[in-house]
Amino acid sequence: MTSIFDIVQLVASNIWVYGGTFLLVLSILVFVHEWGHYIVARMCGVKVEMFSIGFGPELFGRNDKHGTRWKFSAIPLGGYVKMFGDTDPASAGNTDEVKDGEKTRPMTAAEKKEAFFSKSVWKRAAIVFAGPAINFIFAIILFTGLYAYHGKPVTPPMASVVIAESAADKAGFKPHDKVLSIEGKIIESFEDIRRTVMVALDTPLEFKIIRDDKEVILTATPEKLELTDHFGFTHSRGMLGIIGPTDGLAVKNIVSVNGRDVKDAAAIRKALIRSLDKETQIGLKRGEETTDILFIKPSKDLNQGLLDKDSPDFNALIVANSTEKEVIQYGLAKGFTSATKETWVMITSTLDAIGQIFTGTRSATELGGIIRIGALAGDMAQAGFIALVTFTAILSINLGLINLFPVPMLDGGHLVFYAIEAIKGKPVPEKIQEYAFRVGFFLLISLMLFTNINDIVQLVM
Repeated sequence: MTSIFDIVQLVASNIWVYGGTFLLVLSILVFVHEWGHYIVARMCGVKVEMFSIGFGPELFGRNDKHGTRWKFSAIPLGGYVKMFGDTDPASAGNTDEVKDGEKTRPMTAAEKKEAFFSKSVWKRAAIVFAGPAINFIFAIILFTGLYAYHGKPVTPPMASVVIAESAADKAGFKPHDKVLSIEGKIIESFEDIRRTVMVALDTPLEFKIIRDDKEVILTATPEKLELTDHFGFTHSRGMLGIIGPTDGLAVKNIVSVNGRDVKDAAAIRKALIRSLDKETQIGLKRGEETTDILFIKPSKDLNQGLLDKDSPDFNALIVANSTEKEVIQYGLAKGFTSATKETWVMITSTLDAIGQIFTGTRSATELGGIIRIGALAGDMAQAGFIALVTFTAILSINLGLINLFPVPMLDGGHLVFYAIEAIKGKPVPEKIQEYAFRVGFFLLISLMLFTNINDIVQLVM
């Protein structure tokens, strides 16, 4: 198990990768979010006094021709735009007075027209909603660019391997079953299977599969597992017990074929050659003491390398019925459609996971703070540009979604107040809003403390 000292050493030796990547990604997403508020405010005729990346004392900045101060502040963990007429960046209150040098005076009629509080409830709601909305749009743009330029890598939704005694085995899955849909939702890739099962945890799922050109309906209940990553963070996920198409399994790790022990490489290959094109049970050694029992159906055409000692596949058993890697190339239009669908799936999956935390199905300790996000950002940076862009898109979706939660201080809390105002025909009393914002501030600080203390505890334990 990785110790806290190993993790500290890892991060310290890659401080610019982990810290720098985290701050870069966060700053980009904060800018995008706040720019959404800013641009719609300008479209609605509201003057924006300040656009800040970060909180606290200003490091540097400049004023534009519209009177907006654009600046970077000392604490780079967020940002804000301050509208004209608001008493603070959170729009928790408003005033019809302005500072004129050292004195304070009432707003003129022209100035009131540029104040945020003077606009209709629909315009204020549009300005507030624009922040989260543009986070979703930004994610779609990133995914569209990736799919159009690089293509979308897709692993066929096939069970090349079925693990014995797993949920899939108990449900009747066989090697080379192809999944067409889960709970009526069309499945296009093995990643779709993994994502659906992972969030479902231990909920029964209906699978429509195709086997020998015939459609079959199976019902499987994924097994809920608690997993720990290399940093020590734990998370729950559903496990079905199938393995997708891969290049192969190491022959040297096979310890049994169809229930019979095989002692050496020659015996392994001899047993495997007899099993080609047949459903076969193998024992695969994992670690010193663990052996997984797997059901496979290795293709004879793809495993000719077992017969040729000079073949690069001599020591590998190919378990798929095809080794071709699928990369779907999209134009902008189809890439946009696929990106929009991907964003929607991620939103619904995240909401499902949050709902499971509230119902107790999933532990609240899976909520991560700055430390965990920074660790993931560093890992993605080391995995390459494509992985980092994908991570940025996912984080943008989560940022937009979190800000829509109906908690005072967040955009969703403001939208709740505006909805009440639209229904009643008058604003919620300022005193009530003030108390609500105090409660919201307390909740947000408590959540930040919980998630970051939780990260530290999981690293230390």
